[in-house]
Amino acid sequence: MTPLRKKMISEMQLRRFSLNTQESYLRSVSGLANYYNKSPDKISGCQLKDYVLFLTNERSLSWSTINTITAGIRFFYTEVLGRKDMALAIPPRKTPRHLPEIFSRGELLALFSSTANLKHRTMLMAAYGCGLRISEVISLKVANIDSSRMMVKIEHGKGDKDRYSILSPRLLAELRSYWKAYRPDPKGWLFPNRSTKERLTRSTPQLVFKKTKKKAGIRKKVTFHSLRHSFSSHLLEVGVDIRTIQILLGHSSITSTAKYLHVARKDLSSAKSPLDLLYVPDTKKF
Repeated sequence: MTPLRKKMISEMQLRRFSLNTQESYLRSVSGLANYYNKSPDKISGCQLKDYVLFLTNERSLSWSTINTITAGIRFFYTEVLGRKDMALAIPPRKTPRHLPEIFSRGELLALFSSTANLKHRTMLMAAYGCGLRISEVISLKVANIDSSRMMVKIEHGKGDKDRYSILSPRLLAELRSYWKAYRPDPKGWLFPNRSTKERLTRSTPQLVFKKTKKKAGIRKKVTFHSLRHSFSSHLLEVGVDIRTIQILLGHSSITSTAKYLHVARKDLSSAKSPLDLLYVPDTKKF
């Protein structure tokens, strides 16, 4: 490990960055160094701009991906090298707002019934029924299921925050069937790796979702995270207030939760088009 890499890791640990953020930032700086085949502290501001253009024009990466990469590079130059001039070489980029794809109820039923694997089905149902991120699903422990209060405790969520979400009776019944069939290992993971008995990697739920989605014949551009989006939107549609949904999702700002107002069918379908308010003459008279 080079001294620069070691120092960058130390600076991120001091700020209590999550492991995912640390790995992402390290990849960002490694990508820059590998592109020029030199140590990142030897790269100029012009080269940095050219690299961002390369990511945009030749690799055609999305704005959000480029923003993530440049965030890691900015951190390296400002906090590790103390060179704010290099950070200024990367102009800020706005991220276009794209509304999330939402499952219909019929699609969710098709998804859950398209896998005979009880563990996989329970995993998908937990993500939707509790509004969980993929990292939160694989981090669930048996002790996190509180059937007496009908709550699920999510530990070390995004930003290293704990929170509670709701536990539906249907999910509880599925969890009990899963428990009888699998008896998760003594280490406590709810969905452990079958061979190692350790926590699952993120790729496993993603592969499960992709395979099940295809089998269910769902053509929407949905991902595993769309289960969480659908949890929020469907709660809005049945009248749960947005503040409660914010707490269940663990959002720090209600602005993050407010985007679901744009996709919840209840709010949109209750609005009348102004065209319907106009007097339309009977054209049959002409």
